[in-house]
Amino acid sequence: MEENNLEKMTVGGGCFWCTEAVFDQINGVEKVVSGYAGGTVPGTPTYREVCSGLTGHAEVIQVTFNPAIVSFEDLLIIFMTTHDPTTLNRQGADRGTQYRSVIFYHNKNQKEIAEAVLSEMKPYFENPIVTEIGPLEKFHPAEEQHQDYYINNKNQGYCTAVISPKLARLRQMHSDKLKSTS
Repeated sequence: MEENNLEKMTVGGGCFWCTEAVFDQINGVEKVVSGYAGGTVPGTPTYREVCSGLTGHAEVIQVTFNPAIVSFEDLLIIFMTTHDPTTLNRQGADRGTQYRSVIFYHNKNQKEIAEAVLSEMKPYFENPIVTEIGPLEKFHPAEEQHQDYYINNKNQGYCTAVISPKLARLRQMHSDKLKSTS
């Protein structure tokens, strides 16, 4: 498929290693890049700077997908059900504004779909959804060692304790959206 038929989605739901591992599994997803967005400090932030909480950036992933195979709406539903959108600036043990739940829309249509999905999902959560929705102003790819982190580090403690259970939940909840494993 030609690149111009693909779309992009940028979201943050805690550690980008987790969200990247989830979306790498989805049929129709062509590429997932870990990075940073939403900050107020000029220049290209580093992992250390973002982790300080002083830049205002969130750890995010940018997903390039084929909308003929998987819709933006379906990707958002997967996003909302594979992290906790009700905890402010926290996912599990990861705490700080860089771990906030956020959807950075690329256009007006994505904004409208994001607002509708969050509204539709409210009844499924005991606590209020705190996921932010805002325009994507700039996406900064993260350093190379953060790309394909789970694929390259499956036996690392964080991966086995945090990411592998997320992937098991993904398989349980969204098996119809996964890439075939042939």
